[in-house]
Amino acid sequence: MKWRSSCRQMLLTAFLLHAGGADAARFPLPSTGNDLIGEPRQVTASGSQTLLDIARSQDVGQEEILHANPGVDRWLPGDGTPVVIPSHYVLPDARRRGLVLNLPEMRVYHFPKAARGTQAAVDTYPASVGRMDWKTPLGGTRVVRKQRDPSWHPPESVRKEAEAAGEDIPQVIPPGPDNPLGAYALRLGLPGYLIHGTNKPYGVGMRVTHGCVRLLPEDIEELFGRVPVGTPVQILNQPVKTGWQDGVLYVEVHPPLDEDQTAHKDLLRFTLERVYVELQKQPAVLDGRALRQAVEQARGIPVAISKPGVEGRPITNPLFR
Repeated sequence: MKWRSSCRQMLLTAFLLHAGGADAARFPLPSTGNDLIGEPRQVTASGSQTLLDIARSQDVGQEEILHANPGVDRWLPGDGTPVVIPSHYVLPDARRRGLVLNLPEMRVYHFPKAARGTQAAVDTYPASVGRMDWKTPLGGTRVVRKQRDPSWHPPESVRKEAEAAGEDIPQVIPPGPDNPLGAYALRLGLPGYLIHGTNKPYGVGMRVTHGCVRLLPEDIEELFGRVPVGTPVQILNQPVKTGWQDGVLYVEVHPPLDEDQTAHKDLLRFTLERVYVELQKQPAVLDGRALRQAVEQARGIPVAISKPGVEGRPITNPLFR
């Protein structure tokens, strides 16, 4: 059957890409007044490695590594080519508890409860989210059920889409290598929506799902063991994140979602609104050139846009002088 044959080919690809996969990133939770985790990193492409191979080995998503490395060939970076690993993050503007998914950056943050006497931490994972015609819903929910080796019951809408494409999907797909849900699933309080694994790991970090949140097989296995039923989940739309580190203001800009016309229309002004919210918290001298470059490039990498401010110093807008 055509559908099963394609799934077997995808499984083979997944196996090849899994070789050398990295563990998910865990960082100490920043102290009060600080909002950044991780640090910039760079690796060197070797042999016939693709950017997607490197992304999988470094636990980052496909779109993340492409935006971080403009001008580098996706399929053949070239032996010895330096590759930026987007492993430095401004935490989303949200309560630091449970799971936080930021759709534009296609990344999940997990804030586990710290045991007494231990350092609070945050885990982060690349994710695939719903494409424009199958949006992942915004808002708050909870993990209501955990399933190991779930069966998949494709909804009628998905079956009709597959039929239109000349594919035949069974009414029930049992656990195993052909199951798009992978080996683990966290069912959310939003009916029909899950955080789950995949048999297509090379697509993690893209808008390719029917609304669910898809993680790498090794990441969902780890998260499954750490997240209890009842864990709160926040789903956000923050193409621009701002935060402080040791008195310096940073901005991290991602391409807005295709349907987010407000942010698309004037991303610079949209970013400035976020920046000025931060400047109400503490003064700083803005670097207009760095801010403009961060917006124009939208590489998804934190950029320092200030120097430590002076108390009481007036805030000016260097972008529109």
